[in-house]
Amino acid sequence: MISIHTKYIGATDKRGSRIKAYTYDKRSVTIPLDHSLGQVERHYQAVLAFIEKHLSYLPEGCADDMVYGSGHDDKGYVFCFSQSKVRG
Repeated sequence: MISIHTKYIGATDKRGSRIKAYTYDKRSVTIPLDHSLGQVERHYQAVLAFIEKHLSYLPEGCADDMVYGSGHDDKGYVFCFSQSKVRG
């Protein structure tokens, strides 16, 4: 299964803050930052948008048990499906 990376993109003169979800193969989705959500939940919403756009073949609710950790650049997170385990 793939890992989905997220990162925060700060506001510019023309656009507000955003969250980008992307994979190693250059697929991505960028959504506006939802200030009503917590930090992880903002990034998770970008992951859900990514799944809807690029992984629509996955069963409904497959992202409910995703696990996450800090990204390598401290600007986001890495999300993985919990079914992807090394050991049972």
